[in-house]
Amino acid sequence: KKTLEKIDIAKEKSSFKQKVELIAATKTRDISQIEKCYALGVTSIGENRVQEAEKKFVDFIGFKSLKKRFIGHLQSNKINKCLDLFDTVDSIDTLKLANKINNISSKRSQKTECLIEINTSNEVQKKGFPPHISKDLISCFSFKNLEIVGLMTIVPYTSDEKKIKKSFSTLRDLKDIINQELGVNIIKELSMGMTNDFELGIEEGSTMVRVGTGLFGARNY
Repeated sequence: KKTLEKIDIAKEKSSFKQKVELIAATKTRDISQIEKCYALGVTSIGENRVQEAEKKFVDFIGFKSLKKRFIGHLQSNKINKCLDLFDTVDSIDTLKLANKINNISSKRSQKTECLIEINTSNEVQKKGFPPHISKDLISCFSFKNLEIVGLMTIVPYTSDEKKIKKSFSTLRDLKDIINQELGVNIIKELSMGMTNDFELGIEEGSTMVRVGTGLFGARNY
């Protein structure tokens, strides 16, 4: 409830007046914790690992009505299983991965909802497309079996609000540039903000926040 209140306060501060979807980041969380979130009205969850999700999803009937988003790095050999389990892939980080998901989706006669991951801080250890228009980035939008609806980023691990806001505003600006380049308003969603920075993300225009520790407390690794 505290998280939902914080989201509402941040939305009031935001000049974008956008809707914000809370995605419960459920990595390492057990079914009972997810059930509590579901009971409070959370309608989307995000998982980072295909194998962990596969074990969980069989145990809780509510998973049928939850939107299941894959938010981790997706390995090529896990794409088939990922598409069996999840409704969206929120972390397309290369043209190669986009192509493979498209090909498998085509064979299944389905369209897969996706977000493209952008490395807005240009950190070498992070995955994602560079934060500017490129041939690879624009090529992702030509795949007929991908429904790319938004962009996602993970900001630098820092307490410097200026750096965090810069990372968020970079993603927001790139959304506008891509839509302009494509000549159509395809990119509508901005997935930016986690437990430590989702309020800043919302103020900068985020439409999706991924919150784990803020909902469940510290992880039991």
